[in-house]
Amino acid sequence: MAQRSKAPQRSKGRRFILWAALSGVISGAVFLATAELFALIFARSASPILAVGGFVIDIVPQPFKEFAIATFGEYDKIALLVGLGLAVVIASAIAGILQLLRPPLGVIALVVAGALSTAAIVTRAGVTPLAFLPPVLGTIAGSILIVLLIRRLKAWRASAVSAGTTDGETVGQDAEQTPKALGRRQFFILAGIASVSAVVVGIASRTVSMTVASVANIREALKLPSPKSTVEVPKGAELDIPGLSKLFTPNEDFYRVDTALTVPTIDPSTWRLVIDGMVDQRVEMSFQDILDMGLDEYAITLTCVSNEVGGDLVGNAKWLGVPLRDVLKKAGVKSGADMVLSKSVDGYTASTPLSALTDDNLDAILAVGMNGEPLPLEHGFPVRMVVPGLYGYVSATKWLTELKVTTFEKDEAYWTPRGYSAEAPIKFASRVDTPKVGQAVDAGRIPIAGVAWAQTVGIERVEVRIDEGDWMPATLSAPINENTWVQWFMEWDATPGTHYVAVRAINKNGDMQIEERAPIAPNGSSGWQRSLIRVS
Repeated sequence: MAQRSKAPQRSKGRRFILWAALSGVISGAVFLATAELFALIFARSASPILAVGGFVIDIVPQPFKEFAIATFGEYDKIALLVGLGLAVVIASAIAGILQLLRPPLGVIALVVAGALSTAAIVTRAGVTPLAFLPPVLGTIAGSILIVLLIRRLKAWRASAVSAGTTDGETVGQDAEQTPKALGRRQFFILAGIASVSAVVVGIASRTVSMTVASVANIREALKLPSPKSTVEVPKGAELDIPGLSKLFTPNEDFYRVDTALTVPTIDPSTWRLVIDGMVDQRVEMSFQDILDMGLDEYAITLTCVSNEVGGDLVGNAKWLGVPLRDVLKKAGVKSGADMVLSKSVDGYTASTPLSALTDDNLDAILAVGMNGEPLPLEHGFPVRMVVPGLYGYVSATKWLTELKVTTFEKDEAYWTPRGYSAEAPIKFASRVDTPKVGQAVDAGRIPIAGVAWAQTVGIERVEVRIDEGDWMPATLSAPINENTWVQWFMEWDATPGTHYVAVRAINKNGDMQIEERAPIAPNGSSGWQRSLIRVS
């Protein structure tokens, strides 16, 4: 008999453990919702989940960053947020259980979480004086709620234990007046109100925070002045081959790799660019000042250092902007400087060789437009840097806010202490776009096609090899300039079976693309792309 009575008690005990875990999750949700609400009031950048996410991005070792980019691509930020969300749910559930079994450990767990998120917020770049308030107030709200929920849960459990019966033994109106029923009802009412409030307040606050100032609408209404000069696209610059990358990558398809967990929203009317450091005079420029300099159109291919051999973290676009050398002249660069440390509104920094920004023969620009429209928000609106011939992590700072003229000896940028070179000229490369790996093609005459790039030098020729045969020349499209990729193709009489297709490029200096494979760090991958093609 004693053994039979223990089974319902164990079952009932496990049930209350689950309710305690749910109490913790609800308290965690109230914590975040309260923080989001007060972040909207005091400091929109003081969202705990985003601050912790940014902190994780900063401290994650370089191999894990490369894995995330290779695995999730442009969705790496979403994957991080999902992972953080799951971690919050699990940690909150544990806090609820601890508060039930070992009070006040649950409250202590929430306070520790609040302290960590506060530290993550107040150590971010550009933090405002009241940025600490949202996580602190969120911690207080979550802590109070977990105490109240667990108190009601304990009352429900105590009344259930004292009754010594299962829920079905008391029926009718009296059942609703028992201490057990009252404790249960109070628990569910509080839990329900808190849950609904957290969802409504949290989602509403985040939505409003992301749309305050209507930056997207401002961008949509913005009309950039007509450029003084436009890009001349020669006849034959774009080949009409299915599966081949477009000559100009559409904005929505252009790769995005950066450290911003959420896209910064900046009103161009309040945006300012500061130029200081080793200069004759500190200069501050507005968005209108940039426009008043007169815009020109430039065709430039960008490449991310995280691009693997044959990867798609490369894109070509028409950019509208002004030469960086003219911007720096306004401040007057002092002798001895050899680097410009550019800074994003979110605190990211890049180290660009000064010579790359002041060379009269190199179109390093401050860009305000991309492919005929203002910069998309995710690509740096309102102003970003675009520098041909250098990997993006040392040159393509988005949401630009500061240019510090300095030296490589005095300053280092975001990626340098994380295992990457301070200077990073792009290694020229070639890629096969079609046939695609893993997709069988029919036997017969088919095109092998792709793109090749050698910024600031240009591509002289591209060669293709089938299996272990001879290298054969491909036909190139007409190049726009030396800063953009070219398309190439070769007709192939495909025979049934599996074949290896290799491609390599030669630049206009006569240099051969590096054959040996090299990893992404410290200064970009290298190697000839070899693709296995199945022919049916």
